[in-house]
Amino acid sequence: MNPPTSESAAHLITLLASIMLVLQLLLVVQRMLVANIRVFATQSLLLAAIAAVVGYAYHAPHVYVVAVLTLAGKVIFLPWWLERLVRQIKIEQEIDAFVNVPAAMLICGAQTVLAYIVARPITSLERLGNNTLAVAIALMLIGFFLMINRRKAITQVLALLTMENGVMLAAIALTTYGMPLVVEIGIFFDVVVAVMVLGILVFRIRETFASMDVSKLNELKW
Repeated sequence: MNPPTSESAAHLITLLASIMLVLQLLLVVQRMLVANIRVFATQSLLLAAIAAVVGYAYHAPHVYVVAVLTLAGKVIFLPWWLERLVRQIKIEQEIDAFVNVPAAMLICGAQTVLAYIVARPITSLERLGNNTLAVAIALMLIGFFLMINRRKAITQVLALLTMENGVMLAAIALTTYGMPLVVEIGIFFDVVVAVMVLGILVFRIRETFASMDVSKLNELKW
């Protein structure tokens, strides 16, 4: 039988992971760029909270490092930097996506069901909250869909970051309570560097086309 502390932590982790999934779905319907950035920051805060709960309840001190890096990088620094970028380029609203909102929600619902189906055979490997691994897979699938469906480069950056949140949640949801610390830190800094490079790309697209619509890159032909 699991100790009461572990059971309470599992319930809390399940609740926090479920809210992360709700916020991911909110990104699908939200068109304001600053609001999207703040939704991402809130989702990352929940991920940091999950890592802290895992570190405390399951005596995994290395997960505290993940919590601190997530809090500093994806709750504070990256949202601040992205909001500053939005103000500089003076574009506050996402243009129409490739797929309308009702159809997008249906697709994301199907992806969530698929994530639960995929995760079901390996729930025996999951030692945290129920369905946490399924939520992590759903975050990655929906994030990938967001990258395809959105036209503006900055919302595609946010989609990439939410996919990384799903990867980190999956890592701490497995029996090992996370990947080796060096791997986790490497993934974190790889994503930060990728976002910085994409930020420069956003400026270049804006300067060249007076827009952040990535579909305009099709005009770069000989």
